[in-house]
Amino acid sequence: MRLLQVSIPTGEREAVVQVLEAEGIDFFLTDETSGRKYTAIATFPLPPNAVQPVLDKLHDAGLSDEAHTVIIDAETDTSRQFEQLEKRYDAENGGDRIARDEILTKAREMSPRFRTFVFMTVVSAVVATAGLLLDSPAVVVGSMVIAPLVGPALGAGVGTVLDDRDLFVRGVKLQLLGVVTAIVSATVFAILVRNLFLFPPNTDVTTISQISGRLSPDFLSLIVALGAGAAGIVSLAAGVSVALVGVMIAAALIPPAAAVGVGIAWGEPMVALAAGVLVLVNVLSINLSAIATLQYMGYQPRSWFRLERSREETIRRIGFLVFSLAVLSIFLGGVTYSTYQDAQFEEGADTAVVDVFSASQFQQAERLDMQIQYQQRFSMGENTYTSELPFREPSRVIVTVGRPQGERYPNLTTQLQNRIERETGREVAVQVRYVEIDETSA
Repeated sequence: MRLLQVSIPTGEREAVVQVLEAEGIDFFLTDETSGRKYTAIATFPLPPNAVQPVLDKLHDAGLSDEAHTVIIDAETDTSRQFEQLEKRYDAENGGDRIARDEILTKAREMSPRFRTFVFMTVVSAVVATAGLLLDSPAVVVGSMVIAPLVGPALGAGVGTVLDDRDLFVRGVKLQLLGVVTAIVSATVFAILVRNLFLFPPNTDVTTISQISGRLSPDFLSLIVALGAGAAGIVSLAAGVSVALVGVMIAAALIPPAAAVGVGIAWGEPMVALAAGVLVLVNVLSINLSAIATLQYMGYQPRSWFRLERSREETIRRIGFLVFSLAVLSIFLGGVTYSTYQDAQFEEGADTAVVDVFSASQFQQAERLDMQIQYQQRFSMGENTYTSELPFREPSRVIVTVGRPQGERYPNLTTQLQNRIERETGREVAVQVRYVEIDETSA
């Protein structure tokens, strides 16, 4: 419930009273005796979703922009007239939706001061980097909780749709600052960790699951970020806490930014590139969904001039975001296709190995394990990877075989290689590792 206090300028009292009476609003008038240009103060309760329609009707009836309005968050009104008003506006406007001025105020308040923003971003990036290197999901989640990125992300969308240039510029600047600060902080911390031998320096960081999970951005990454932005705006417009949504937005930005820092510190350009693309995709998607959701909910400036300017800016910014995402989608599409090819190869290789071991000459052999090693398609060194780096291709299939003592299978490697090539259409190296099985009867 909201309690409104409207300062009525001289000559506009009758227009305000007529609108409030016509709407069936229980109001109180207090004479203004301070000697200023106001003649009275109207105080009345409203449901949250009725604030904007009533204010618009008051302004349409003649209430000037000089009228000073205060919106207070109230708890309870026991009047039956208020209950009827609440039911009527629920039927007309649906669920909770705060007023235009309220959402602007909340969006401004969600962006912390500069020093606080930088400090919290640095801390969250350092904690996220530690969580990635420790392969600890709990620590990574903790870094998301303290990241202050939800305010700028939503503020830029609100500033675009409601034509508040200062809010938009501040939101964009803080987002850029947040991403850059997170990457730099993660890089510096990762370099210190590596050079101070707080972490094994020769470790292949791409084999750490918390890092490898951020190295293959595909089209599903768009869904996560779009959902985060839309949920943030809906929570903001409903007047409820956006803390949990803030964690979701931070989840889309902080861990990938930390992965970029780790890739730079470990000299892995593909790690930094893949995680960096994920950061860009998430930032753009969050902003796009925030603007689109606000437009869908019907938020717009009140004046005609600002409305036209807002529409032009909204179309221009949506076009820029869509174009940028379309360019990045080339990378996402490549990753998605590469992932599909890898899955097809792994399935075909597994089928081929099963077929070979079903032959009578290998009846006593037992397939214990099968691993596939990958290498990058781009020429960036001689390294071979077994992780989830994008744009990779299989280079070797390693099959671990259990065999009785003294048993030999001289043609097994060749048969496996030929069968895998026929099944998958790819020529890869095959390595067979034998484990001798010595078993006694019961």
